[in-house]
Amino acid sequence: MTDAVNRFYNSIENAADQTQASLVELFVYFLTVEKGQDAATPAQVAACFEACDLGVPKRNVAARLSEGVGQRPPRYVRANGGYKLQRHMREALSKKLGAERVTAQTSATLRSLEHKLPDGADKDFLKETIDCFEAGANRATIVMAWILTTDHLFAYILAHKLAEFNTVLALNTDKRVKVNVITQRDDFTEMPESKFIEFCRQAKIISNDVRKILEQKLDTRNSCAHPSGVTINKTKVIDFVEDLVENVVLKYTV
Repeated sequence: MTDAVNRFYNSIENAADQTQASLVELFVYFLTVEKGQDAATPAQVAACFEACDLGVPKRNVAARLSEGVGQRPPRYVRANGGYKLQRHMREALSKKLGAERVTAQTSATLRSLEHKLPDGADKDFLKETIDCFEAGANRATIVMAWILTTDHLFAYILAHKLAEFNTVLALNTDKRVKVNVITQRDDFTEMPESKFIEFCRQAKIISNDVRKILEQKLDTRNSCAHPSGVTINKTKVIDFVEDLVENVVLKYTV
């Protein structure tokens, strides 16, 4: 959450001039609107202060939130074991923050990744992926970022690690895998993506940390690839794309 809340804090105009009470409101907004939580607990709000290297209010956060419930008009309402902004407060903060300004700032975060890639198909595909994000197509952004990542790994293995991958593949006993040797890019599609990640780790092509990233992101991609009630907010999209580009696409040079 550290990177996400810092991006949010940096998007606030005159952030350094905000009072602690105002920052409590803003961090509740971040947790419940930007991140899509049902409610924000005092501990989570305090963690936002700490993540941004800000002093936690001397009058503890829980007391500020509780007092805000009793104000007229109320600033917060209790919900699901925590707090969320009263509707009028939420709408006022949305106007104050400015959806267009926040979108521009978060888009710039992703566009900075584009400049790190050399000219070519990967860079062009990432550009279209970010175009989806800027158009508000969060699910499409995640699906395209996943395609970019796996396709990049296919190319990397074919160029540098084909013997290692095929050695592991030859030992496979999972009947879901419909190929026993890779000779071309399309052969990778003959196995579940979870098995592809597993083979990459067994062949020592990727580290265990990268394996964990890929497995986590595959779960997110699966949630986005079909109709569901899951809300995909822009903070999650940015973390998804940044994680894959920085830790996979840029790390494994073809």
